[in-house]
Amino acid sequence: MLIIGIDPGVSGSICFFKDGKILDVIEMPTMNEGKKNKKQVNGSQIYNEIAKRIDKDKIFNTRVVIEHVTAMPGQGVTSMFNFGQSFGILKGICSAMQLPMYFVRPAKWKRYFNLINSEKDASRTRAIEIFPYFSSQLSKKKDSNKADAILIASFYYETYKIED
Repeated sequence: MLIIGIDPGVSGSICFFKDGKILDVIEMPTMNEGKKNKKQVNGSQIYNEIAKRIDKDKIFNTRVVIEHVTAMPGQGVTSMFNFGQSFGILKGICSAMQLPMYFVRPAKWKRYFNLINSEKDASRTRAIEIFPYFSSQLSKKKDSNKADAILIASFYYETYKIED
């Protein structure tokens, strides 16, 4: 089964995970918008990235697991709107592709990996411990979003094992 773990948002990542192994992790495709060149997710590229990695005949054997996040205290109205827009684009793409979607709250997958009340970078350390063969692609602090996507996919794989 192919599991697509997604850390949503402009700075998020998408992990392609199969049989307990990381196939690939990409940063969230983005594009510049408007006069201020603010980044927004690039829905067309997200579609292309997913489409080239799934077997059209085995869509039923694919699971998309998206971190289900909500507004955080102190987060600005604009950033909340942009985050919600990114989340909606991901849901729309997966719906149009007829991919089964599952949502997991951050507290649930973080508790599973003992990351509650830890620094943001702790997920990167944990992903390297579990998947040492992938450590070269998690070498920078900014790679914590990739680590989140990996752990989201791994959480689903470990807790919802379904026989092929």
